[in-house]
Amino acid sequence: MTEIIYGSELSSELKQSMRAKVDAWVKEGKRKPCLAVILVGDNPASVSYVRGKEKACQAVGIDTQTLRLDANISQADLESEIRKCSNDSKVDGILIQLPLPIGLDEDRAIACVDPNKDVDGLHPLNFGKFFMNQPSFIPCTPLGIMELLKRMHCDPQGKHAVVIGRSKLVGTPVARLLQNANATVTICHSHTANLKQIANMADILIVAVGKAKIIDASYIKEGAYVIDVGVNSVDGHLCGDVDFDSALGKAGAITPVPKGVGPMTICMLLQNTITAYERGELHDN
Repeated sequence: MTEIIYGSELSSELKQSMRAKVDAWVKEGKRKPCLAVILVGDNPASVSYVRGKEKACQAVGIDTQTLRLDANISQADLESEIRKCSNDSKVDGILIQLPLPIGLDEDRAIACVDPNKDVDGLHPLNFGKFFMNQPSFIPCTPLGIMELLKRMHCDPQGKHAVVIGRSKLVGTPVARLLQNANATVTICHSHTANLKQIANMADILIVAVGKAKIIDASYIKEGAYVIDVGVNSVDGHLCGDVDFDSALGKAGAITPVPKGVGPMTICMLLQNTITAYERGELHDN
């Protein structure tokens, strides 16, 4: 029987401990951690995501500053605003809501964030440190995936993990985290031959390609741990990259869409912000 692992439940538990930590700081007379969110333009999906992040911060006692910028802002002015946030001593974490409007360079924008406040883990310095196994911020979705595997009581050591997708946001960093946990990792992508055959060898299957229900039971090894990162809209309903109904009964454990990986991504953003605050406080003292 397949166990369904809800990230929404796990994130709720983790947020309670975060709230207790922030409340303790406030009682000691310290300021709250603060996350600055930079929103460029009025893309409805981005506006919704930012609203969700603001609500999540409020739930654990983290202050937010949302900087709303016009979609027609120049690259130079955007970078100037990001540097202002980086230089604000009351801001602990900075998140640039992606994607940026067409015409703006995301990589250049991210590079303007202070690496010590890069709670998205996308700055080149953090990315490089991460792959050199040095202390750094790690992208939030991969961190959330590893927490979900813990909830599944899945120890990656010695297991074969297959990651379908190689993006810098999910596929590449989660593969590295699994390697660090002593799994044997295969990364698959759009040019992979014999994808089904490789997927069927996976004890742990991570799917992050952005194509609705592309993976059904025929790709899944009996009893495998399946993490579905995809979020797709089909006929007005959200679904993942895994055909959930098909996978039930075949997978040992699986995350649903929605209420699976998504809540954990935001939860890890909060955790990274708290970590940035703690590091800053230690440095100031």
